[in-house]
Amino acid sequence: MASTERPVCQIFSFQDFKTSPDPTLELPAQGLTPTPVPIVIDNGSFQTRAGWATAAGELDSPRLLFRSVAARSRGAARSETQIGNDIPNLEPLRWLLKSQFDRNVVVNFEIQELIFDHVFSRLGISSEAGVEHPVVLTEAPCNPLHCRQMMSELLFECYRVPHVSYGVDGLYSFYHSNAHSGVHPAHTGIVLSSGYHCSHILPIINGRLDAVNCKRVNVAGSQAASYLQRLLHLKYPGHLAAITLSRMEELLHEHSYTAVDYHEELEKWRSPAFYEREVHRMQLPFSGKVPGGCVSVEERQERRAQQLRRLQEINARRREEKLQQDQERLDRLMAVQELLDDGLLDHFHKRLVELNMDSAEELQSYINKLQLAVEQSRQKLLHSDGAEGKIEVSELEQPMDEGDGVALMDPDFPEDTLPEKPANVVQPMFSVAEYHQLFVGTERLRCPEIMFQPSLTGEDQMGLMETLQYVLARYTPEQQEALVSNVFLTGGNMQYPGMKERVERELLAMRPFQSQFKVTMASQPALGAWYGARDWALEHPPGAGAAEGWISRQEYEEKGGEYLSEHCASNVFVPMKIVKPLPARPAEPSMTTAVSTGASTTVSTLTPALAPFCSTVAADVSMVTS
Repeated sequence: MASTERPVCQIFSFQDFKTSPDPTLELPAQGLTPTPVPIVIDNGSFQTRAGWATAAGELDSPRLLFRSVAARSRGAARSETQIGNDIPNLEPLRWLLKSQFDRNVVVNFEIQELIFDHVFSRLGISSEAGVEHPVVLTEAPCNPLHCRQMMSELLFECYRVPHVSYGVDGLYSFYHSNAHSGVHPAHTGIVLSSGYHCSHILPIINGRLDAVNCKRVNVAGSQAASYLQRLLHLKYPGHLAAITLSRMEELLHEHSYTAVDYHEELEKWRSPAFYEREVHRMQLPFSGKVPGGCVSVEERQERRAQQLRRLQEINARRREEKLQQDQERLDRLMAVQELLDDGLLDHFHKRLVELNMDSAEELQSYINKLQLAVEQSRQKLLHSDGAEGKIEVSELEQPMDEGDGVALMDPDFPEDTLPEKPANVVQPMFSVAEYHQLFVGTERLRCPEIMFQPSLTGEDQMGLMETLQYVLARYTPEQQEALVSNVFLTGGNMQYPGMKERVERELLAMRPFQSQFKVTMASQPALGAWYGARDWALEHPPGAGAAEGWISRQEYEEKGGEYLSEHCASNVFVPMKIVKPLPARPAEPSMTTAVSTGASTTVSTLTPALAPFCSTVAADVSMVTS
């Protein structure tokens, strides 16, 4: 009957992907003719993607994809740094890994420079004399001015690039999706972007980012992987070393899903039949040899013989050590006895005090005992050497009692022997493969759920959809309708099965009755940002003058490193004028001492004249500080 059939178990193995170093590519022929082709770099917190802004042949896809990490030991040379795919396995070097990011903002520009060196060298560009190609680079939403200033300084001063363009990865993906769907670029919508370190809600009004209402949620892929690792560590404390962060990321990418209704899905997992059908058994690597398992008679005899030989060697070594110690002590006592025979009584009594002895008779008694002990130890050592090769195989075949192991030891040196189970004891059946399996059940949906319920991990913040509702509440009803008519999901952490359906269900619950909305998933959530940046660079090539979205070297020198040329996929540039305080002039001694009435009158007359200027400077500084 079909009802009595046992569900088929789903057993999976970890891939444990090993990366190979990126090859050094040749600079394409069309890379410099007629003008240098822009380089597109998606500087992601999880993965860096780099390639050429061309639409021809094999160059229309990213040429480099590698993890945004660097490993360098303390004190090692710069050339010894391993970047991205140069590290075949991250786990042994995880304590050495460094990233240029803090959350999703670049703060470590030394590592960023190493990443750029790796990208340019692997693309076949020599950066010693400068990079002649324009660069399109992604940055975080609402990127701090100081971080952009440092990035521009690195690109213009260190690599001497001619043009730089900055854009937001989620907006580039939105631009790419609209360009391929035939939607006009000046469109209104809202982007839900989730990456490795954090998630973002980016409202777009008439084709431009509304930076005032952008929000960030500090829950994304890295928090989900850490949460899954913590759950499995608590569930399988015997496999702590095997439950690594890299394997948890593989579990998230390959075996996790988003529940449309979280509580209803958990109720399904209460059913044993559903659990057996849906649980994923992850097979850990193991050795087929079982310690303490079934052992043949020959192996048992060999082990017993090895134990006998080992005990005999221990006995012989200890007898030799004891004989050597006794002989040395006997020699020292005999030297003291010779002092008495030679008539050196003062030295003799002094040595007796050092030996803690009272008389010559006590000394003689110790000498006699040591001579007897040395003689007995020599006899035992000779006896053991003679009987060492007389052990026959018939003795080894006899069952070994507890007293047999003790008899082999010298009574002066007792040693505990490991008890051995009799051969007639039936060993229980034990499956080594099943012991090394991880049963991943509700963890498959609990970890992606932290995007909607960060409280599962102890985070005191709103989830993604609660934050979306908060952002929508800041607009008029007409603007809300326009925004929810184009909800766009992008980012590597949005690739869970069921994510689109979950967002649609949450929107249905929060929007008014019979209101319309549309949710679209990016065709390539992880690579959409790079393709969008490439499409933008193809449609807006850098010109000789001031091109939209491009920062030339001249503009960098005139307007500063924090300057941003806005475009449809960029941040909003908010210039901030920082007024430097005037240097304090040292007071002259004549002003501090009362020399004359006229001098004091002059100072009091000048002070009111300087008051408005000082108040103006103070007001500017307080405005900038706020």
